[in-house]
Amino acid sequence: MTPALRVRDLRKAYKDVVAVDGIVLDVHAGECFGLLGPNGAGKTTTIEICEGLTEPDSGDVEVLGMRWSSDPAALRQRLGIQLQETQLADKLTVRETLDLFRSFYTRGTTPDAVIALVQLEEKRDARVAGLSGGQKQRLALACALVGDPDLLFLDEPTTGLDQQARRQLWDLIEGFKHAGRTILLTTHYMEEAERLCDRVAIMDHGKIIALGTPAALIASIGAAHLVELSVTSGADGSSLDMNVLRGIHGVREVNATNGSIRIEAADLHLVLPALVEELRRQRIPLSELRTHSATLEDVFVSLTGRHLRDE
Repeated sequence: MTPALRVRDLRKAYKDVVAVDGIVLDVHAGECFGLLGPNGAGKTTTIEICEGLTEPDSGDVEVLGMRWSSDPAALRQRLGIQLQETQLADKLTVRETLDLFRSFYTRGTTPDAVIALVQLEEKRDARVAGLSGGQKQRLALACALVGDPDLLFLDEPTTGLDQQARRQLWDLIEGFKHAGRTILLTTHYMEEAERLCDRVAIMDHGKIIALGTPAALIASIGAAHLVELSVTSGADGSSLDMNVLRGIHGVREVNATNGSIRIEAADLHLVLPALVEELRRQRIPLSELRTHSATLEDVFVSLTGRHLRDE
């Protein structure tokens, strides 16, 4: 089956940075594919090239079996695009905005149907300037959907939204996916990617450093659980012996950064009691302890040694 999106050896450099450095990926028809990574990883540049908004320095991009160099008009009729920041005309109403966007397509959904889909019926006649942040994001998504696209590009669609507005947008995206359409999504929210995406590519410094299903990538680090703790020096000034922690049964890896210790553990029920006992034996006071199941964030930390939130 021909991929909905095919990218080969894609490169784009600016004066002071290589934004995209040799990316290769396929997005299958009917899947939600996520590009994940911190700000500056190259996600937006990659998606803008695929959308035909930015020219690459080199490489090949095929979208729905076509190329921007030869089929721009046909491609624009079959794509829906929500940019990272969508600037809509403040003085237009919600209905007028969607009437305008619907006029760009030879086929599509009626504006009223899309307004109902994104749950903006009560704001149908409200001006864009009077909408909340979440309502503006839903309107931007409606503008991307009104042409009934085969492939939907979403660049950081929930950035800046509160949790309720974010989850409302997730429901809309899941509905589009369940209808059998294809989505390319960029995000730095790992929970978002784990919920929405069939497969993900993790980007860092313009390169893809991991690719697979969320479950497979999480399993690849070999740890079902993560333990993060902070300790202080013992009464005699001694510090924690990290090598002893590495010897605890069920511990896969131990790393210490910025005063915090991070332990990757396969069996949390065995590791935690042994850890507490070892701290007691070494007479090291515990000041903070947190545990959680492994996530895509932990995959990124395992690959780079950095947290996404530190970027």
